[in-house]
Amino acid sequence: MSLADTPLITARDIHFRHGEEFVLSEISFQIFSGDYVGVLGANGSGKTTLIKLIVGLLEPTQGDIQLFGDNPRVFRGWDQVGYVPQHVFKNDQNFPATVEEIVASGFGRDERRLSSTDQLVFMEQALNSARVKHVRHRRNAELSGGEPQRAFNARALATRPQLLILDEPTTGIDRTSEREFYALLKQLNDAGMTILLISHDLDAIAREVKQVMCLNRTLVYFGAPEGLRHSKTLDTMYGDGKQVLFHGHEH
Repeated sequence: MSLADTPLITARDIHFRHGEEFVLSEISFQIFSGDYVGVLGANGSGKTTLIKLIVGLLEPTQGDIQLFGDNPRVFRGWDQVGYVPQHVFKNDQNFPATVEEIVASGFGRDERRLSSTDQLVFMEQALNSARVKHVRHRRNAELSGGEPQRAFNARALATRPQLLILDEPTTGIDRTSEREFYALLKQLNDAGMTILLISHDLDAIAREVKQVMCLNRTLVYFGAPEGLRHSKTLDTMYGDGKQVLFHGHEH
């Protein structure tokens, strides 16, 4: 079996309950090496919960998730995974590290034991790619706009992971930086990196990714972006009668 035929993420009949409420139900899918998957859904649809299940921050109430063939709770190859959570600085505005220190911290769990020279090279490329080289010596409290988000994007890119998981990575980033970031993701995916991306931007997802995963507490759709053009998909994902601003779709 080739690498492209080996799933990096497998979900089998995933359910997750918070208290008495099911946040996710009957979720099954596979993501393979080289895939570029966009995750869409309304607020409360379970997108971030699903990502946290994949990276082992939460455990399914029922079902099974595998990351590179292992249960995420015992997975040890974290150098293969770059993960940028949503609102990285929301609860820690006074995080004291500089941008350079934030990026360098990503090497701490790299089991490949990269040489100091390789780390410096990888860091420079990540700082450039995420457009934060000019603020590399600033601390978090000194950053503005989308700079904190871009700093953590750089951290995720620095180790050159096989799998990149991004939860709303363009939050607070201006349109020019957003276009450049999506161009970077395409370049990384073309080079073989697998990407799982949460976004609220229907147009960007439809334009950029290879596959779309639509959630509304269950899996509404998983397939080519063209599936977003069907009103049934959008109605099930967002609710009947909800106006959806999607330039490629007439609703």
